[in-house]
Amino acid sequence: MKLYNYDIVFQEVPDEVSLAINITNCPNHCEGCHSPHLWDDIGEELTTELLSSLIAQYENLITCVLLMGGDRDWPAVKSLMRHIRQHTRLHTAWYSGRETFPEAQSPELLSLFDYVKFGPYRPDCGGLKSPTTNQRMYRIVNGEMVDITERFYK
Repeated sequence: MKLYNYDIVFQEVPDEVSLAINITNCPNHCEGCHSPHLWDDIGEELTTELLSSLIAQYENLITCVLLMGGDRDWPAVKSLMRHIRQHTRLHTAWYSGRETFPEAQSPELLSLFDYVKFGPYRPDCGGLKSPTTNQRMYRIVNGEMVDITERFYK
């Protein structure tokens, strides 16, 4: 799994200051995608060492690590989330173009995430800020997925 770039963001995860990491080689190719350059297999390998370095660089600024993509390499997503859980107290989030997790939900799986966003971008539905969006944002609370999508509506 490769990263294209990263930034500190305030709007992608409610109540969090997130280190958002843009992952490349996206298999979804959503119509109207705002980042079609992320469809290509480009960038730097996102290793646990690189992730730890980025976290250390921003640890006094962030409350959450957000992977933006990674749908092509689900095992790597899980591995990086485990690494964050084992080595930090930061919250974890994943933005996916999938409709749901690529495997059955389990307590162990849900324990890796504080937030997940599912759903491909559909121009006719709009993004997370649109009340007609098909995308859903969930907060994981006590092993349950709680839909918080309406927090994005304008």
